[in-house]
Amino acid sequence: MGTPLFELRHLQVGTADEHAVPILRGIDLVVQPGEIHALMGPNGSGKSTLASAILGSPEYAVTGGAILFHGDDVTGWSTDVRAKAGMFLAFQYPQEIPGVSVLNFLRQALSARKGIDLSMLELRLAIMEWMARLDMDPAFADRYLNEGFSGGEKKRNEILQMAILEPDLAVLDETDSGLDIDALRTVAKGIHEVRAARPELGIVMITHYQRLLDEVRPDHVHVMIDGRIAASGGMELVAQLEREGYEGWR
Repeated sequence: MGTPLFELRHLQVGTADEHAVPILRGIDLVVQPGEIHALMGPNGSGKSTLASAILGSPEYAVTGGAILFHGDDVTGWSTDVRAKAGMFLAFQYPQEIPGVSVLNFLRQALSARKGIDLSMLELRLAIMEWMARLDMDPAFADRYLNEGFSGGEKKRNEILQMAILEPDLAVLDETDSGLDIDALRTVAKGIHEVRAARPELGIVMITHYQRLLDEVRPDHVHVMIDGRIAASGGMELVAQLEREGYEGWR
């Protein structure tokens, strides 16, 4: 199948402090272009740590293994270099940035990501098209980033960023967290829209809940327990989790 889009080779991660508490204990994962991988697991299993480590968060230190992107070892790359190369993280709790509009944020991010300096009009037109697809109020383009946004609006704004910045790999950290069923379906529709525009996009989706996976239908499902991948499969694994919970893998 050629070089994977993204690969984790026995990744080991701990806290980046004097305690160096181990969290991830040897994660192996291969994502081919166009694939959606879902990671499920109970609280404390290391899912969000994995998302942060993939994008190079300074809160964590890689203590073993490697992170590869397009065949390049990016383990030592800084967060901004990874982002410019085409890696994207949608946060579980998106930050509010007072004083910076959604439009200005995306203009700066797009310039850093691709070296493209679109005029405000060109960017606004592109944003308006995607806002219509994502069922977002066009007025949000001129509001400060995430300030006063509801949970669903923040998550849709993350999908908007993913659409405009055109990454090759998107890590979605509990994008469904705190959403009602209507907002969840809108976010899932947005993911489908972005994939339709960019079929080679690889997605690693971290979630607690079956309902998002029912909407998105991932190609592969992995169960994380205590910093390891305990099982891998397809949607049948999600159904098994719904019936039996995580106890069988502990």
